[in-house]
Amino acid sequence: MDARVDTASQAAELRAAIRAGRHDGRTTGLVPGMVQANLVILPAAWADDFRTFCHRNHQACPLIDETAPGTRSLPRLGVDIDVATDLPRYNVFRDGVLVEEATDLTSLWQEDFIAFALGCSYSFEGALLEAGLRLRHQDLGVKVPLYVTDMATAPAGPFEGPLIVSMRPFPPADAIQAIAITSRYDQVHGAPLHFGDPAAIGIADIDAPWSGAPPVLHPGEVPLFWACGVTPQLVLERARPPIAITHKPGHMLVTDLLNAEFARAA
Repeated sequence: MDARVDTASQAAELRAAIRAGRHDGRTTGLVPGMVQANLVILPAAWADDFRTFCHRNHQACPLIDETAPGTRSLPRLGVDIDVATDLPRYNVFRDGVLVEEATDLTSLWQEDFIAFALGCSYSFEGALLEAGLRLRHQDLGVKVPLYVTDMATAPAGPFEGPLIVSMRPFPPADAIQAIAITSRYDQVHGAPLHFGDPAAIGIADIDAPWSGAPPVLHPGEVPLFWACGVTPQLVLERARPPIAITHKPGHMLVTDLLNAEFARAA
């Protein structure tokens, strides 16, 4: 319990630094052990369909909390969280087009906004690191490679589109362990959706990711593909709500919850 109090204090200090404008970079690797969340903010008229979309596509969009209409707090996730100020960077979409990047949403905030917090792969990555597995993108200090697949999400109202996956390579024995570990974290994407041949899920060239750094695979390694929390951003572009706001990838909401609290018993 003391460890949680200590790390939650560190999370609150980071959010305070972000709110004050002292940190506007990525949150990757910051406050290890704490849950970081993806964010989607929509007008209330669009919220029911998006919530349904999350429930139908749980691996890509694991919904862990949402605000009441017009409010900016997520008390279940942390003390004094303000979703309009406590993420380092936000992407602002109008009619499905990314029009600006912001570090503070105060001037853009609408009384009908509902914010959705979605589980993030940083949580299961923490579990993999604790088990002694290496993550190539972290070793190289680059963004994890993301790919658009030919796997369709289950639609809900105007929300539909292809599934985006993130890829991490492992030697076969480590791959088996990674699958077993991440399967316990179904609130933060869970087990991989696919491993092995990328063409089987519509990825023509594994060396040319849709986003992130080109991967480095060593001989004999197996690529593992997880459902990715960036999926909603592509879906929002297709749905074209009048306004939608998300986190900028890698610039997450750092919560007061421990990653271990999202793990099912082995």
